[in-house]
Amino acid sequence: MVDTNTKSISLNSLGIKNATVRYQLTSNELHQETLQKEQGVESSLGAIAVNTGEFTGRSPMDRFIVKDSITEDKVWWSKINLPFEEDKFDKLYNKVVDYLSEKEIFVRDSYACADKNYKLNIRVVNEYPWSNMFAYNMFLRPTEEELKDFSPEWTVINAPGFMADAEQDGTRQHNFAILNFTKKIALIGGTGYTGEIKKGIFSALNFILPVYKNTLPMHCSANVGAAGDTAIFFGLSGTGKTTLSTDPNRSLIGDDEHGWTAENTVFNFEGGCYAKVINLSQEQEPEIFAAIKKGAILENVVMDDKGVVDFADTSITQNTRVSYPIYHIDNIQEPSIGKNPKNIFFLTADAFGVLPPISKLTPAQAAYHFISGYTAKVAGTEAGVTEPTPNFSACFGAPFMPLHPTKYAEMLSKKMKDAGVNVWLVNTGWSGGQYGVGRRMPLKYTRAMITAVLNGELSDYTYENYHIHSVFGVAQPRFCPGVPTELLSPRSTWNNDDAYYETAFKLSNAFRHNFKQFEEFANEEIRRGGPQRYAY
Repeated sequence: MVDTNTKSISLNSLGIKNATVRYQLTSNELHQETLQKEQGVESSLGAIAVNTGEFTGRSPMDRFIVKDSITEDKVWWSKINLPFEEDKFDKLYNKVVDYLSEKEIFVRDSYACADKNYKLNIRVVNEYPWSNMFAYNMFLRPTEEELKDFSPEWTVINAPGFMADAEQDGTRQHNFAILNFTKKIALIGGTGYTGEIKKGIFSALNFILPVYKNTLPMHCSANVGAAGDTAIFFGLSGTGKTTLSTDPNRSLIGDDEHGWTAENTVFNFEGGCYAKVINLSQEQEPEIFAAIKKGAILENVVMDDKGVVDFADTSITQNTRVSYPIYHIDNIQEPSIGKNPKNIFFLTADAFGVLPPISKLTPAQAAYHFISGYTAKVAGTEAGVTEPTPNFSACFGAPFMPLHPTKYAEMLSKKMKDAGVNVWLVNTGWSGGQYGVGRRMPLKYTRAMITAVLNGELSDYTYENYHIHSVFGVAQPRFCPGVPTELLSPRSTWNNDDAYYETAFKLSNAFRHNFKQFEEFANEEIRRGGPQRYAY
């Protein structure tokens, strides 16, 4: 039971002793706490800016799942889902709560899943105020009435200042993010990157929902039109999920994590958005730019002495971010639930410049591309990356998927067929050549293509209107309102057929090589959904 008047709470049940607990502080209070502790500075836009320290992104090799009676036979144990021993977890947990004891601690009660039938109550325990502010932004916010009888089902314990001893604690190095499904705890330490907090709960739901609730969890954004039609946008970081789903003509359901229920509804897991801000501009992305105000948190951006952010400066990281509550966006769906999914978009930033800017997928191709989860890394984004490099992440979110990818693909395929959904592959990457030669597809044209789909202007699937790509086998439209016709054929933008096909088959081979790990689990129809089986 929580006393919401004095905002006090005991953490003794967690093993955290004699802590000064700051419970359920407002966003403004946490903003001020961060400034007073000199852990952040206020930008000229009003948002607080923090530096997450050593880690400016997730650390996938330091993410573990406790191997126990619940997970042993269900989790796909792999280089993505690394097992952690139960007794090692208990010992490490005790060290973390001892570390947090007698400290000032920030605690927030919240929940995930906007659909009340799937609601998951969460208690977040943070060492830093800005981490707690992130939890306020990103999880759903209970009312004062709901807090009176609040009982957390899962607990997130976040201690960035605690460093593990790998040899003693069983971790790979000093940082870690560990899920324990028996104890319903996400234990995070040694890293200030806030994304680990939300991704911990996302990973838990990616197990809970399909195993126990017959609901497909999705790493996607979603919006809904005036006619009630829901559109879903899958894509890895940097492909445009947040940007393209934030549409002034459609209501935003959410920008990153959703469930698709047996009742054919789509609900947001979260209460906020966590958008990349590299090269953000008010002109190109006005809704997201306007959301960066008091109550938002900027991460790892570079500012001048007046607090003006240089969004093009990536000297700290390419992964500059902003977290804000969803109500910072004007046009949102309330509650964050949509019905009648009609179109699914798979977003990829193809740095090879060979995929069509938009193409229609068959059910088999949709399953193949969902399992593959392709985008590309460009030169300079990681140490050692000097040319475009294929990046495959199963289900467009492999690091967060505890089950085998084909389990999620089977669920998606069934839902697509049952709902009669159209699936589109959208290349938000390069045209006219690969990265360094061609140019990035202009956002205005990508928006025009998606608008054409949503308006039904690309629905006439005939030979006169579509061309089958000779390498990837996808159907690319010959015409699209608002888009120069020459851009719709990637080959024609290169002006060099030999170079184009050599690069296209290079990517085709990368697809086939990546898919070998899934072939024994995929049926023949899905295997045939991939690109051509010969090299140039």
